[in-house]
Amino acid sequence: MTSGRRSVDGMLPLTPAVLHILLALADGDLHGYAVAQRVASASDGQVRMGPGTLYGSIQRMTDSALVEETTGRHRQEGAERRRYYRLTPFGRRVLERELERLAAVVDAARRRQLLPMPDSA
Repeated sequence: MTSGRRSVDGMLPLTPAVLHILLALADGDLHGYAVAQRVASASDGQVRMGPGTLYGSIQRMTDSALVEETTGRHRQEGAERRRYYRLTPFGRRVLERELERLAAVVDAARRRQLLPMPDSA
């Protein structure tokens, strides 16, 4: 679908915060604080998001239909105020396209010997 492809490509490149949030949600629904923890863990502590960056990004991502708030399934005692988020199908396509774009950049850097080639196992 041409218009869908154009919409996905129109979202690129992603900001680092958006990329890391999408990666965190790729494995399933999470509440905001868990997203921040997953990002910090996955980046070995190199990427940390404060509440303003995290929730501001999530709001913009919701407005852009990359993520959506989930309903009800995660409600537990004491967790009523937590909002859980998940990738939308559109968000997953945007994430996949951004990862393809970044992989092409890494490949180009390796061809120019700016990055080492991966070890052959």
